[in-house]
Amino acid sequence: MKQLLRTSLTLLTARSSPCSLKPSHIAACSQSPGVTSQHRERHGYGHSDLPPMEANRRIVITGGLGQLGQNLANALRARYGRDNVLLTDIKKPSNDVLADGPFAYADVLDYNAMKQLMVNHGADWLIHLSALLSAVGEQNVPLAIRVNIDGFHNALNLSNELGMRLFVPSTIGAFGEDSPKNPTPDVCVQRPRTIYGVSKVHMELMGEYYHHKTGLDFRCLRYPGIISAHSAPGGGTTDYAVEIFHHALQGNNFVCGLRSDSRLPMMHIDDCISNTVKFMETPNEKLKQRTYNIGAMDFTPHEIYTEIRKHFPHFQMHYDVNPLLQSIADSWPDKFDSTNARRDWGMSHYYDTPRLVEDMFESLRGKNLTNMEDEHELAHRI
Repeated sequence: MKQLLRTSLTLLTARSSPCSLKPSHIAACSQSPGVTSQHRERHGYGHSDLPPMEANRRIVITGGLGQLGQNLANALRARYGRDNVLLTDIKKPSNDVLADGPFAYADVLDYNAMKQLMVNHGADWLIHLSALLSAVGEQNVPLAIRVNIDGFHNALNLSNELGMRLFVPSTIGAFGEDSPKNPTPDVCVQRPRTIYGVSKVHMELMGEYYHHKTGLDFRCLRYPGIISAHSAPGGGTTDYAVEIFHHALQGNNFVCGLRSDSRLPMMHIDDCISNTVKFMETPNEKLKQRTYNIGAMDFTPHEIYTEIRKHFPHFQMHYDVNPLLQSIADSWPDKFDSTNARRDWGMSHYYDTPRLVEDMFESLRGKNLTNMEDEHELAHRI
C-alpha cells in the first residue's frame, strides 16, 4: 500500500516545468548557515562524538555554495569518501570548491534534470539547502514561493520516488507571534508571518505527511541563527551577529538594525554541522519525531556587543532599527528548547557566547574582509 501511495504522490507532482528564472536570481537562495574550520580540533572538540558510520553513502547537496553546503560536504566527505558527496548549485564554483570534490550544476526547479542527476550519482541521501532567507524573501515573495516551495516539492518527490533519505533545514523563522518564546518547544502553535517561515512550516508538514503515508525517511532540524567567520551573510534577520565582528576588527563603529533587547537563539557553525551529520547518521528507529529544534546559546545585540568590548574596549555600536527586520525578530523565539534532540539522538554543543566571540575574532584575523563585504552587498542586490 505504501508503495502505491509513493508512486501516486510522485506522479501527481512530478510534472514541474523547468524554471525560467535567471540563475543569478536563485543563486542568492543557497540556504546557508556558515562553514566549518579547524577550530574544533584546536579546542579538542571534533566529530569524534558522532556515532559510527553506516555503510558508505552516496550524497547530493543542493544549494551547496551557500554558507553551509561546502563545509557540510567536507565533513561528509571525510566520513564517506570524497567522490561519494556531490555538491551542486547554479552558480559557478571557485577553483577551491572544485579541488575539494565533485561539483555539478543543478537547478532545483527542473524536476527531470534533478532526477537525472540523482540517478547518475546513485544518491542515497539528498540534503536540500536551497531557499530564500527571511529578509530577502520578503523583498521578492513570488520568487521565494518558487524556490522555497516548488523547489522543495521537487526534492520531496524525487526522494520519495527514488527512495532517498531527505534532509531539509528549517528555522527559528518557522514560529510566529503566537508561539511560546522562552523556551520554544518542538511542538506548539507556529503561524509565522514571513514567506520564509510559511514555506518552512509547509515543508515540515509535507515531509511528515510523506513519512507517515509512504515511509519516506524525511529529517528536519530547525536551525537558530548560525554564526560563521567564513562566509558573507546571506540576507537573514540574524546577519547583524556576523557583521558586527567584521566592523570591530576593521576599527569601524557598527549600526545595528535591531533593538538592543532583541533576544534570539544562535549557534556556532561548527556545532551546526556536527549536529547535522550526527542527526543524519542516527538510526531511524531512534527518532521519535521528524523535526527537531537545536539550540546552543541566545543573546541580544547589547549582550554580544558587551562581550566584543572585552576584546575591543573602544568599539562602539549604535542603533538604527529597521522596521522590517525588527518585526521579524519580534515574532521569533527568544530561546530554543532542544530537550528532545538531546534525548533522542545526542544533540550537543561546544560554543557558548564567550567561546563564540573568541573563535570569531581568531578566525577572521588575516581574512580578506573587503571581499566578504563585497559578497554581502552582491547577495542583497540580487
